[in-house]
Amino acid sequence: MDSRPLDALDLKLMQALQLDARAPYNRIGDVLGVSDQTVARRMRRLRTTAGLRVVGIVDESRLGRATWIVRMRCTPDVAEQLANALARRPDTSYIDLISGGTEVLCAMRPRSRKDRDELLFDRLQRTPRVVSVSAHCLLHIFYGGPLGWLDKIQALDAAEEEALRPPPPEPPDSPDTLDADDEALVAVLRQDGRATYSELQSATGQSESAVKRRLDRLCSSGLLYFDIQHDTEPFGQGVGAMLWLSVAPAALAQVGEALGEHREVRFAAAITGQANLVVSVLCRGTGELYAYLSEKIGALQGVQSVETTLTLRQVKQLTYEPAQR
Repeated sequence: MDSRPLDALDLKLMQALQLDARAPYNRIGDVLGVSDQTVARRMRRLRTTAGLRVVGIVDESRLGRATWIVRMRCTPDVAEQLANALARRPDTSYIDLISGGTEVLCAMRPRSRKDRDELLFDRLQRTPRVVSVSAHCLLHIFYGGPLGWLDKIQALDAAEEEALRPPPPEPPDSPDTLDADDEALVAVLRQDGRATYSELQSATGQSESAVKRRLDRLCSSGLLYFDIQHDTEPFGQGVGAMLWLSVAPAALAQVGEALGEHREVRFAAAITGQANLVVSVLCRGTGELYAYLSEKIGALQGVQSVETTLTLRQVKQLTYEPAQR
């Protein structure tokens, strides 16, 4: 990875993509006062310096599908093998090695009850040297999905944000569905969220006008959104952690909404289980994590207990790219 630090323009470009992942380079350049060639050159460099990647994601909740967070405690000798095997599954997204390498954390989005049961009740339970499996269904997301951590870096000023922010999604007139042509389009965008219309046309066999209509419909309804993948170290965020909070039911909504406002938080959701709120945080170091836990989490009324697990390594971030040997 390129060791050069990110400068002010790099940070502005990253936040610009968070606001509108498919914004043309000339539009971004006009707002930021640089040429589209400069934007293109910097974006290419950011793929190396920050692991930049734009990925199209379907909001599964709009299709009536639940998302699960699964914790698997296992012996250290199988943790990485288990994580890689899960990463190859199309119904898993974020997979981390945590707790000193003895626990695998996996977010999964099964397309059917049969797929869910096959993984949770059959395959994982019979995996050798897996000590325990706990599954937590996401009930409500307070922060995450279309909202990313890059929204919080404040690289853009208010005028630049206003100029780059697209119109909010329109409420759908009918239940959200994906037909075969939508699925083909989404499959391409899942690999490259900035694929051009001509590339989408070539990959799906649809006309360019049909591709544009479908993409506009999926995005405007909120069924499709874009995730900006990036490494955290170039931003000075060296420590990632998962927090498992037990919160008094009457305070759950208030605590979840407050967490979503914290700069350290990149994901927060109400879940099933003994801990009823899960939070993913980024900090500069363990000292900052301690301060966050003691000062910000400690100040929230209704929080009864917190379990903290450090993220050692991310194995999958939406799409799987095997480690180079």
